[in-house]
Amino acid sequence: MFKKILVATDGSPLSDKAVENAIELARQHGAELVVFTVARRLPKSYMDGSSVRESVENESLDKQRLANAQALVAAIGERAGARGVSCHPLVAHSNQVAESIIAAAQKQACDLIVMASHGRKGLGRLLIGSETQHVLTHSALPVLVLR
Repeated sequence: MFKKILVATDGSPLSDKAVENAIELARQHGAELVVFTVARRLPKSYMDGSSVRESVENESLDKQRLANAQALVAAIGERAGARGVSCHPLVAHSNQVAESIIAAAQKQACDLIVMASHGRKGLGRLLIGSETQHVLTHSALPVLVLR
């Protein structure tokens, strides 16, 4: 049924459960797996909503975040490969997480997006926001949400 599945991860234990389920789903369907994460950019100005550090320090921290994200998806790719699943690790460098997930799934011609939900409700959800909710409401692709 599925030929290409994108699994979005942030490296948390909850998203790791979604990764495990996505690997197994890809294995069962003989599908390719796109492992995707977003390395968030640090603010470059006060207009970005936070204090500004020296640009050299920011650049160094951004590079470290990107390297950590690449290591995360590479490790998941190895886990998937060990279970016979063809895997394509992919990292975006952005602060627009949900939009990046949707764009990556479309660009990679995926049939399904798999991701976790922290299940926040009420004020916590309003204050923190929900990337999963945003993907659910804006994606034209089916989305499998795991808790």
